[in-house]
Amino acid sequence: MVQPSPTLEDYRAAGVAGLPASLLLKKKILLVSPHTHETTPSVLTHPQLREFYPEMLFTLYSTIWATVPLLEAALTVSRERSADDAVAAKLVPYFQNHIAEELHHDEWMLEDMEVLGMKRSEILERLPPAGIAEAVGAQYYWIYHYHPVAFLGYLAALETDPVSAEVVKKAAAESGIPPAAFRTLLIHSEHDFDHCEDLNRLIDGLPLQPQHIRLMSLSAMQIAAAYDKAFTAMLPG
Repeated sequence: MVQPSPTLEDYRAAGVAGLPASLLLKKKILLVSPHTHETTPSVLTHPQLREFYPEMLFTLYSTIWATVPLLEAALTVSRERSADDAVAAKLVPYFQNHIAEELHHDEWMLEDMEVLGMKRSEILERLPPAGIAEAVGAQYYWIYHYHPVAFLGYLAALETDPVSAEVVKKAAAESGIPPAAFRTLLIHSEHDFDHCEDLNRLIDGLPLQPQHIRLMSLSAMQIAAAYDKAFTAMLPG
């Protein structure tokens, strides 16, 4: 079960008042997913990576295939609200540009899994992890029935702590896994740092109200907790 989002008062009591919204959001993500911290070794350094790498790619694919449809939903609602909602108006160009940046990533991941001998038909028929499906599905609710700013929290949880290209390249060279199966991870490692900076600048430049921050926090913590649970189950004991 996803833990309740801490309030701004909780963080004031902890001595972090005045933090930029993007940093406050990161601290909330760490409450439910400590493994995302930059000092935690990447799962790509795990000595048994070869055993669970196919499952890892499928877990990642379970959210990647939904990225563009979610962005399109967020863009549609932001446009509809932009005339009288300053936050929504500022989201329109970001979502529009990010759609172009995320196109075809799901196809790339499918091709990476095929390199590992996985059959496309079986991948497409397989149910994703339930927790991840719930977290992804919740985004549609937040976007359509509350505010599309929710999706920034989701993106913050998935894109603001990218693995370095050096780690990906080392894993490809040392794991015994075909290097071509790292194609999508390597592309993300080379570009997500820029995406992270763009997202943080956007969040910190929005005229956010407390309810926006609470919503982004809930959104971020939900998908972060779902990933943490999925990866914990996937890793060898």
